[in-house]
Formats: sequence, C-alpha cells, structure tokens
Amino acid sequence: MNTDTEKLINKILEQTILIDSDDIPAIDLYMDQVTTFMDKHLGSSKRFDEDKIITKTMINNYAKNELIPSPEKKKYSKEHILMLIFIYYFKNILSINDIKTLLKPISELHFGSTKYTSLEDIYNEITTLEMDNMDTLKNDILNSVNLCDNLFSNCKNSEKDFLKQFSLISYLCFDIYIKKQIIENIIDGINEEDAKAKAKAKREAAAKAKAKKEAKKEAKKETKPENRTDLM
Repeated sequence: MNTDTEKLINKILEQTILIDSDDIPAIDLYMDQVTTFMDKHLGSSKRFDEDKIITKTMINNYAKNELIPSPEKKKYSKEHILMLIFIYYFKNILSINDIKTLLKPISELHFGSTKYTSLEDIYNEITTLEMDNMDTLKNDILNSVNLCDNLFSNCKNSEKDFLKQFSLISYLCFDIYIKKQIIENIIDGINEEDAKAKAKAKREAAAKAKAKKEAKKEAKKETKPENRTDLM
C-alpha cells in the first residue's frame, strides 16, 4: 500500500472529530453565533478554504422547509444545533426530501420533549457508536486500498499508479452506492408507513363524520312531529 495513501486516510479520520454535545452552548444563540460555532468545530472538514460549513440562507431554508423547527425570537437552541449537525452530514448523501423524512419524527417527538428520549441523548448515542467504531472503519478502508493495490500488476509503471487510484475511487464509490441504495430503501419504507398511517387516519375521520351525520339525521327524525289527521 502506498504510504501517502495511508497517511491521507489517517489524516482524514483524525480530522473527523464529531462535535461533543457538551461543547454546544446551553444558552440560545443568534444566527451569527450559530454559523460561527459550526464553522469553528467543522471547519477542518472543508475541502477548500472558501467553502462554507453553513450560511444564514441555508438555516433559513432549513426552517422554511421544516427540516428544523422555527427559532424562538430569532434564537436557536442547543437542539437546533444538534439537528443542524445531522443535516450537515446527511446533505452530502441524501436529498432534502429524504432528510426531511428522517428529521420530521425527531422534530415532532424528541425536540424539546420530556416524554420521549431527548434529542441530546439520541445524538450522544449515535456519535458514541460512530467514534467507537472508527478503527473498524479505518481497517475497512485500508482493506479496500490493499485490494486495489494488487491490481494492474502487469501494466507499465507509467499507468499503474493512476489505474490503482482509479480502481480505489471506483471501489469506494460502489461501496457508497450500495449503502446509499440501502438508506434510500429504508427511507422509502418510512414514507410508506407514514402514508399508510395518514390514509388510516383519513378513513377513521371519514367514518366518524359519516356516523355523526347519520346520528344527526336519526335524531332529527325522532324530534319531527307526527302527522295527526284526527285534529283536522
């Protein structure tokens, strides 16, 4: 395996330090403070210096499209920032609609909730899993590198290095493609269950409305005076 490739992998994994929830301010922040916080803690993941981790426009669009709850008096809570962190990682793989599907139950059930698992507890459990398995991820990537490093052994040196790099990129892309397919199918399942729940609720509401209408009709019949011919 190329030593430079291994150094690159180690460098990227070392830079991938997920934000500790304890580092997020407990007080509500204005938008400028949110963008500053995100840039400070995720800035090392930028590919180019001019890249933006998050902008005011992005945050406004996330709220407008219901990816995050609207801020309170133009201030964003710790839970808002946790959701923005999820969005930051999701958006590199998933569409806005898919992210909305994933975050909708989080917003409805766990954002500011005392009844369900807190959003911070969810975040901590997921990030702990990810960091605890960083070595497994590293070994998996290094194994991919070694597999591709054994290819094109009969090629000329002038083309061998590039073909190995090309094969590694192709192999990693295929891995991402398969995992993306799995993720999208899981999300489609969530959408399907949501659609079924909405259809069921609609049927139940229609049945209740019909029953109410019938009951009202019957009550009207009972209160209607009989036609008395003997009084004529």
